[in-house]
Amino acid sequence: MKVKPSALAVFANSKVKAKAEARRLSQAELEKLIASLNEALRAEKEKAKRKLEKDRVATIRKVNSLLAESGLKPEDLKKAPAGGRGRKAPVKNRKVGRVAPKYRLVIDGKKHEWTGRGRTPKVFQAYFDAGNSRESCAIKS
Repeated sequence: MKVKPSALAVFANSKVKAKAEARRLSQAELEKLIASLNEALRAEKEKAKRKLEKDRVATIRKVNSLLAESGLKPEDLKKAPAGGRGRKAPVKNRKVGRVAPKYRLVIDGKKHEWTGRGRTPKVFQAYFDAGNSRESCAIKS
């Protein structure tokens, strides 16, 4: 079934068309239209609010029935590990450790190290472009 678009949809999507149509109405007609639209908006917001509350109550009932079926109490949910599915809870303000370098080059007495992650540093790229392999500069552990 195809839904017929609203006559006001054209004006809701185009400010230019809405202003052009508004110029055709008197000030009293415009104020009456605005009042009607505001009332319709309030009604739609109230309807959406009632639906949200109805959905919330239905969800609470569903959760309570699941709890009753499983024999759990709401307090048991607070004891469950955070994160669910056996995952650990995320740690806030955790300092990330540095990754040990995987490759090392010594050029003109200067040591260059690279973890092997991210973009290849220019020094290493030039070394590899010269025909050398990654294994030749790999740090032996």
